[in-house]
Amino acid sequence: MLDRLSSKHYALIIITLLILTAVTLLAMGHDPICKCGEIRLWVGDVNSSQSSQQISDWYTPSHIIHGFLFYALFWWLGRLFTGGVGWPVGFRLVLSVVLEAAWEILENSSFVINRYREATIALDYFGDSVLNSIFDILWMMFGFWLAGRLPVWLSIVLIIAMEVIVGAIIRDNLTLNVIMLLHPIDSIKEWQLRAF
Repeated sequence: MLDRLSSKHYALIIITLLILTAVTLLAMGHDPICKCGEIRLWVGDVNSSQSSQQISDWYTPSHIIHGFLFYALFWWLGRLFTGGVGWPVGFRLVLSVVLEAAWEILENSSFVINRYREATIALDYFGDSVLNSIFDILWMMFGFWLAGRLPVWLSIVLIIAMEVIVGAIIRDNLTLNVIMLLHPIDSIKEWQLRAF
């Protein structure tokens, strides 16, 4: 059945998932765009009230990395469950969008927002704008696209480079974010807070 779906079918499924994610986030009470009323391509100040509200910010590389990781995960699972044949790339992208959209909804739940505020340096975090969440999914798709075109070694180098650069600049990145969300370490939080 999966081999009968065309790229147009997968595109329609992804557009539907993006719309459902946006509607869900709006129903949860999240602002469509930044409360400032502006739409900006980039916010470089991690402490700005516009961080996690605009098209991209210092957390965008984390979502690009998600795309690399989901590409690898669903490539592996596809081969595991099909006896080595693998799933079509469109289906793997849809699964990746489902996973990223689910994370965006969970991340913007009051439970996770409060967890971020208690356990991480995101003391003034109140959730993403819908614009930011949708672009987070699109940035993940960009990472997925890159992973399909780059050699594995270069994908790994890019992931490490993004983690190191972002970690050095804002003292936070995907790895630190996961650690602090799941099992906060006081020494990491203190180190992060010293930057501000």
